[in-house]
Amino acid sequence: MTFRCLDVGSTWTKGVVVSATGVVLGVAQHRTTPPEVLDGIDAVTAALPPAETVLACSSAGGGLRLAVVGHERLVSAEAGYRVALSAGAKVVHVSSGMLAPADVRALRAATPDVVLLVGGTDGGDEKVLLHNAARLGKARLAVPIVLAGNADARPAALSTLAGRRVVATDNVLPDVGELAPAPARSAIREVFLNHVIGGKGLSRGPRFRRLVRTVTPDAVLSGVSRLAGVLAATEERPGAVLVVDVGGATTDVYSAVSTVESADHAVALPPDRRTVEGDLGMRVSAPGVVAEAVAERLAVPAGLAAAAARRHRETDLVPSTSDEAAADLALARLAVVLAVRRHLRMIDGRLGPHGAGVLILSGGVFRHAADLAGVEAGLREHLGPILRNAEIRVDRQGLLGPAGLLTQAGHTDAADAVLRALHETGVHR
Repeated sequence: MTFRCLDVGSTWTKGVVVSATGVVLGVAQHRTTPPEVLDGIDAVTAALPPAETVLACSSAGGGLRLAVVGHERLVSAEAGYRVALSAGAKVVHVSSGMLAPADVRALRAATPDVVLLVGGTDGGDEKVLLHNAARLGKARLAVPIVLAGNADARPAALSTLAGRRVVATDNVLPDVGELAPAPARSAIREVFLNHVIGGKGLSRGPRFRRLVRTVTPDAVLSGVSRLAGVLAATEERPGAVLVVDVGGATTDVYSAVSTVESADHAVALPPDRRTVEGDLGMRVSAPGVVAEAVAERLAVPAGLAAAAARRHRETDLVPSTSDEAAADLALARLAVVLAVRRHLRMIDGRLGPHGAGVLILSGGVFRHAADLAGVEAGLREHLGPILRNAEIRVDRQGLLGPAGLLTQAGHTDAADAVLRALHETGVHR
């Protein structure tokens, strides 16, 4: 059995062919080609060896934008973020309490792809959830709704939402102080596949919609989680797996903590996390890296602000000199430090007693760099306690997403082999 794993991004479409034993048989990429992304997919496919099974994920068209409508703001926001961080989504709007017309206008202005409607514990208050369901049912808001509030109010809420695209699932807040994001995560994945991806104007026919299995960050998170289990089961590198993917517009951070709990290596996987920093990136968001570095009192190399401004203007810039390549690496190093710091604040620093056991750097700036010794030195200087026990690897072939796709499709032996290969061959120098 061979697998062709495709990742359709906003800028690049990437493909990897792997065998059932995890051997990488081919890697290719091509510029993503909207408004017909199949052209780029076909170009990548033509450059790869044949495969029996095709698995694909996508973040093209800006990824997945999630709005949260809830009861109490802090609780609703926390529930929404918990769901978003595990579902590969970005929270673009949070509202709380009873929706007024102005709130609906603000929700519409945020242009979400999906609305997560929550509110009340099971058997608790129903008034706010039902009011908001009625308001959304009447609003001119043509996006799907995931209903994940008070289970007792679900039938009445569904009735007022008749005619809308709604997926109902278990409450994200079943009891006071208890958050359960997993069912809503699954529902959002279903909505993404059935409703969202076809509405982004990426392809004219149904083939692309049928091809894609999940949103890219969701696939990567599955790969990161699986890698944490693989390393824990083989007693390698105690501590968390930390992955930082630096892109042109965002820097994504993933973490997963695994522990071996018994002699037969049964692996326990606590909840895995992902954060997205929309103001930290290598091109359109490059000025945000410099601004945040100054605010955090990190040393910014001379001339980097001007280099960042140029990259903001010229988003397709490809370094052609050693100075341009050095500027890219300096931006990437700062983006990693800043994004990891934010990630740790979001999860209250919960990476376990050992910190990170492995740090994996992902993104074109790292894949194409000949020497990352300077980057490693800078990361260890500013993230010392977290990286004390960490090995640093580079995902040079973009294997975390494919490993996640294989995991989600049930081909776990192939996924584990791919991840072991990534860990063994990802040494950056």
